[in-house]
Amino acid sequence: MRAGLILLCLAYVLSQFYRAFLAVLGTVLAQDIGTGPEDLAFASGLWFLAFAGAQLPIGWALDRIGPRRTSSIMLLIGGAGGALIFGMAQGAGHVNLAMLMIGAGCAPVLVSAYFILARQGSPAQFATMAALLLAIGSLGNLGASWPMAWAVEAIGWRAAMIGLAAITALAAIVLLIFVRDPEAAPGGRRGSVMDLLKLRALWPIFPMMFVCYAPVAAIRGLWIGPYLSDVFGLGTAQLGQASLVMGIAMIGGTLVYGPLDRIFGTHKWVIFSGNMACAAASLTLAMMVGYSVGLGIALCAAIGLFGSTFPVMIAHARGFFPAHLAGRGVTLMNLFGIGGVGLMQLGSGVLQGRVAASAGDVASYAALFAFFGLAALTGSLAYLFSRDAPA
Repeated sequence: MRAGLILLCLAYVLSQFYRAFLAVLGTVLAQDIGTGPEDLAFASGLWFLAFAGAQLPIGWALDRIGPRRTSSIMLLIGGAGGALIFGMAQGAGHVNLAMLMIGAGCAPVLVSAYFILARQGSPAQFATMAALLLAIGSLGNLGASWPMAWAVEAIGWRAAMIGLAAITALAAIVLLIFVRDPEAAPGGRRGSVMDLLKLRALWPIFPMMFVCYAPVAAIRGLWIGPYLSDVFGLGTAQLGQASLVMGIAMIGGTLVYGPLDRIFGTHKWVIFSGNMACAAASLTLAMMVGYSVGLGIALCAAIGLFGSTFPVMIAHARGFFPAHLAGRGVTLMNLFGIGGVGLMQLGSGVLQGRVAASAGDVASYAALFAFFGLAALTGSLAYLFSRDAPA
């Protein structure tokens, strides 16, 4: 189990990279192929929607054919193939296709690791281990900040993407060779996603899952770059450094959240408190959006720190899954979490573009951050009706 988790965790570095690298490419892509912030928001949303849309078939595949072939084949075809297309892109259409492919290709990596944990690991340690895997994988988020900005300036964005395609292909081959599938669930029971949707205990969790990752993923994955560039005039290298700060905060938040459910004896109140703090940081940024570049970066980092509850959300829901539906369970939660990011990212591009056209950049980003803050607040209030999973 340990070797497979380590390899999937290393492959997940690529998934985190691909969901965040657009934040530092806005300026060069606009110059070279004419894509603006709204185009990149749409492409980023497609990545998350493709990632989410792949979750249900992945859940079936994990339960039926295992994580080894599921993760390696999809990463090779979608991840490596999409990165190669991105490197040769001539316009927004090519970028959209590439992001769709990459999103689908990266979709099985983390849930394959969570599937192995759910089937072979200790339930009491699931949140801690899930958070650790996510935190290590989030090194890709850091790689998509200043290092990617440096690579763009040193060798160009096309060469950087083609190199990433080769690295992704190599990672897929390593997974195929070395990952081992866990043994089948005892009893040979069958089931479906409908069995999970009938569990009333999950119903208040779904709205929170839908919004909890959106402020963090959308702002770090795209909007921190256009915001600091449009409002304060930062260049590519400075945007990379600002993105790095938010990425470090996200890793710190993930590591801190991991053991808190065991320390306090609750998933619910850890998650609720964190997301309320994330909502407060988002709404504060909306009110102070043009005040200073330092405050803007600090509040983005606070959003990353407090909003990193994703693995604890998975752990909360996991306590209600039957063993034979572990694969479908983790992918269903991923569907809600990543699908929420995708839909909100698509809406955020339209919102920012329309407000910017009528009221200017500062007002557009105030509306954008308020949108994410209100979403986190609404999800948190719905989540109050949830209950902790049985020990």
